[in-house]
Amino acid sequence: MTPSSPSAPPAEAPVVVLDPGHNGGNAANPAAIKRQVPAGRGRSKPCNTTGTSTNDGYREHEFTFDVAQRVGKLLTDKGIRVVYTRSDDTSVGPCVDQRAEIGNSAGAAAVVSIHADGNTSPGANGFHIAYSAPPLNEAQGEPSSKLTHALRDSLRDTGFRYSDYLGEQGLSARDDLAGLNLSERPAALVECGNMRNATEAARMSTSDGRQQYAAGIAGGILSYLGG
Repeated sequence: MTPSSPSAPPAEAPVVVLDPGHNGGNAANPAAIKRQVPAGRGRSKPCNTTGTSTNDGYREHEFTFDVAQRVGKLLTDKGIRVVYTRSDDTSVGPCVDQRAEIGNSAGAAAVVSIHADGNTSPGANGFHIAYSAPPLNEAQGEPSSKLTHALRDSLRDTGFRYSDYLGEQGLSARDDLAGLNLSERPAALVECGNMRNATEAARMSTSDGRQQYAAGIAGGILSYLGG
């Protein structure tokens, strides 16, 4: 008997939007990513950026795309419908306002952006979760707070350390991130760690390390949805 392929999540399953930061084609298209787009709170900012990298040249856009795919697999295996803001690591964008709109249009139960930092302060390391503050709508209030805390707790319990250079106890209130400001769904942004820190860079650069990050993020999302 031929094994059957895994069935797709049912139509009524919750939708999670995963937003891997940046994109592989951004650096070669400066005019496209520098154009100004709405960023919420009456502000504008560039469409997108190139992101950071480890000192050995492993790019943030590569890391976030790989981790997002791993998170998506873990969620799909649990019956969650997953939507990605980008489907490859060679294109340009999408712009930050478009990424927020993807989550809004999908009616997402949760929107999670995945990033890594490039802080050059000596020894700076650890993860933090950014959230929109003060909230601009109901979804950015208690729902986003619950999602943020669930992600923080899961990453901590998976073995990651809180950032020692930004935020408090792994949480960072932000009013300048377009993807969070423009979201009408529960949303959070995970800064997985500092790519300029040698220890964290080494973990991010390995398949096992990226799977560990994915497990922490997926665990937080599942905890939030289960709550």
